[in-house]
Amino acid sequence: MARIKLVVPSHSIFTTSIPVRISDINYGNHVGNDAFVSILHEARMQWLTSHHFTELNIDGVGLIMSDLALEFKQESFYSDIIEVEINVGELTSAGFELYYQLFTSRNKQHILLANAKTGMVCYHYKHKKVTAIPEILKSMLTVKNH
Repeated sequence: MARIKLVVPSHSIFTTSIPVRISDINYGNHVGNDAFVSILHEARMQWLTSHHFTELNIDGVGLIMSDLALEFKQESFYSDIIEVEINVGELTSAGFELYYQLFTSRNKQHILLANAKTGMVCYHYKHKKVTAIPEILKSMLTVKNH
């Protein structure tokens, strides 16, 4: 079976730390796949919030996730603090790729938990149509902001 192999670009724009909550743990006693997706969402929201925006309003434009890929590397457990680094991939006229690397430190080791990618499309919710990336968002995607 072919596995997803993500190559994460080196252009980092944001890093944040997110603690694993007990509600993130599944019956296998580790972070569930759905919780990893929520952690990506939280990291993306923290990045936008650091610029005083939300997914519904970036200079009048919202975002829609068009695709998602998640490559699991190691298990994560309750009490882990997950460091999420967001990197920028390809930009188009109306969308862009965000790549994520999720790490934790355990037993004095820096452990890669997962790599992920989301395709994001700019969308005007009022007009119900895809729209161009606002200039302010383009600048957010090209400047390193930790």
